[in-house]
Amino acid sequence: MAFLTEAANRGSISTGYDIDYSLKLEPDNSESLTYTGTQSSAGNAKTWTWSGWIKRTELDAHTYLFSAGYTGFQFMANENWLRLELYNGSTTYYLDLSMVFRDTSAWYHIVGQVDTTQATAANRVKIWINGVLQTNFRSSTNYTNISQNDEFELGKTGSSSNWLKVGDWYAAGRYLAAYIAEWHYTDGVANDADAFGEFDDDSGIWKPKAYTGSYGTNGYYLDFSDSANLGDDANGSFSFTEGNITAADQSTDTPTNNFCTFNPLMTQNNPPTISEGATKSTGGGGTWNQTWGNMGVKNGKWYYEFKVTNTSSSGYFGASTTPAGGGSTTGASLMYNTSFMLGSPSRIDYYYWQNGSQVSNESTGWGTISTNDIIGIALDLDSSTKKFIVYKNGSALNGSGTDLPTNMQDEFIFPLYVQYENRADEANFGGYTISSISSAASDGNGHGTFEIAPPSGYLAICTKNIAETG
Repeated sequence: MAFLTEAANRGSISTGYDIDYSLKLEPDNSESLTYTGTQSSAGNAKTWTWSGWIKRTELDAHTYLFSAGYTGFQFMANENWLRLELYNGSTTYYLDLSMVFRDTSAWYHIVGQVDTTQATAANRVKIWINGVLQTNFRSSTNYTNISQNDEFELGKTGSSSNWLKVGDWYAAGRYLAAYIAEWHYTDGVANDADAFGEFDDDSGIWKPKAYTGSYGTNGYYLDFSDSANLGDDANGSFSFTEGNITAADQSTDTPTNNFCTFNPLMTQNNPPTISEGATKSTGGGGTWNQTWGNMGVKNGKWYYEFKVTNTSSSGYFGASTTPAGGGSTTGASLMYNTSFMLGSPSRIDYYYWQNGSQVSNESTGWGTISTNDIIGIALDLDSSTKKFIVYKNGSALNGSGTDLPTNMQDEFIFPLYVQYENRADEANFGGYTISSISSAASDGNGHGTFEIAPPSGYLAICTKNIAETG
């Protein structure tokens, strides 16, 4: 699986500018940020720029990146395309991009610039995706009719019709499922994308850089670095009110170090529901289903965790190759690929498949599972015979390890979660975890946050580590 493309930043290059934190937003929890206060001075409604990085975790829903009344960016349902909506008090203008946003393994950088003072109509609204100015649109309702010096203010007047929201529609109910980072709004300043990012000289990948320009009268910068106040404006103008957001929603999954999460495009059978920053997979009921991680590794030593939430319906934890074909992710049979998994309600059994057939169904004597146990999976892909070690609350259950199935020995390996009906254990790949972490242990490179310290030499599956060893 390729991790580097010019179309999307996967955080696996040295940037010279590190983004340390992001904010996880989850629709099920109605999480958003809101500003309704009145500024001391009016903003510039003719000229402004918005810039933000986003990594989507759930797809196929109509959700808002931000809104201010009827002005804002939104992902449209089903086809996952992006719309910029502008409203001047009487007329609504739409600018819809042709491209779709379905890669949940990548961070997208989106920049929207409005400058209606421009004499040329085509220069009054611009959108960049990962540094590339967009020129292909599926539709542009009224867009070409935007008048010179028209006004589209991003709602900082305190009026209820102009509430400024991050991660939702101003009237509520269109919550965003994503990690977001580096949220800038420059009031009265028309910035191009290169004010916030640049193309890497060696790879050609778009990467973030520090913004050094002005924010204007009512501009803001959300860097999500203060876990006690994730709505804090680092520019110092004002703060957003946190709607159901807590310190636990701060994440280290960022555009400069992208972590593995579950892949909603690669699920099987009765499709499970992906949620909580793509670290939770809940079955649809009535059959087996499985969920893969969105990053694969072939070399190195790797570690990730699962928290058992209910021993009466625990799922199965393991690793897998990719399916043989796209149809394999929607079929009625389990395990078209080569994989192993561990678990069973209240105990730890070991199963593996090769070429779509179950080869092993072994009662291993590896003990029992209790609610809140932390099951660690350590993949040793550097050994002459590649193997895995399973840990329970930090103690190895299978000694120095068990050999991976033959057909997994020289393949890319992905984290795997398997369930029957409605299991819902919690995964932790290091960037974000649902439950609060008490030990906050990182790997040897200082990456990831785990409940149990990874074994010596084992690393979180993230792009900084993959760039070195994966």
